[in-house]
Amino acid sequence: MTEERAPLRAVIADDQALVRTGFKMILAADGIEVTAEAADGAEAVAAVRRTRPDVVLMDIRMPEMDGIEATRRILGGDGAQETRVIILTTYDLDHYVYAALTAGASGFLLKDVTPERLVSALRLVRSGDALLAPTITRRLIERFAQHDEPQTLAPHRDLSGLTPRELEVLRLLATGLSNAELAARLFLSPTTVKSHVGRILSKLDLRDRVQAVVFAYETGLIAPGGGA
Repeated sequence: MTEERAPLRAVIADDQALVRTGFKMILAADGIEVTAEAADGAEAVAAVRRTRPDVVLMDIRMPEMDGIEATRRILGGDGAQETRVIILTTYDLDHYVYAALTAGASGFLLKDVTPERLVSALRLVRSGDALLAPTITRRLIERFAQHDEPQTLAPHRDLSGLTPRELEVLRLLATGLSNAELAARLFLSPTTVKSHVGRILSKLDLRDRVQAVVFAYETGLIAPGGGA
């Protein structure tokens, strides 16, 4: 018998009321409960602490406190470890992508996302998967290729505890492959791949797959432009 999950709960943070209303209608139509709305980053932080949602849809550019700083505070605060953040923006800019991911966001979407893709993204992120579209992954890779980024994750972790198979999974994961794509590439079952990914995150003390992608580049496990 399949385990029944509680309805997904979300907070929407955007300084435009019309955008919040539109997203709320889309989510509600698919049975997703919007527990709160926020017009700036400070309101978003307060709303998450108050309602403990599964996922936050977070605009980057907001007054008072932007979405990246709000993400840092939400994911760094006590009791918010189960909350995931998806960054929403109109601007497909690599410095926003990198800042959002290193702040702990689990995904990144442009605001012209289709309703179906938006709903799918929330469910995907709640399940613990990453939301890294190929264009976003490519920009992240290009940023590492062009700049020396601060070592935010690497100094605290090393790869010595990973098995050869786990290293292989991490390399492929860092190219943006989903669990299903990893399973097909490695001729493994999706359940086995999920177990490998879980062990990798646990051993490296990483929050989720997005941090694993950043970590793989920061440690030099995968070279920008080198692929898998």
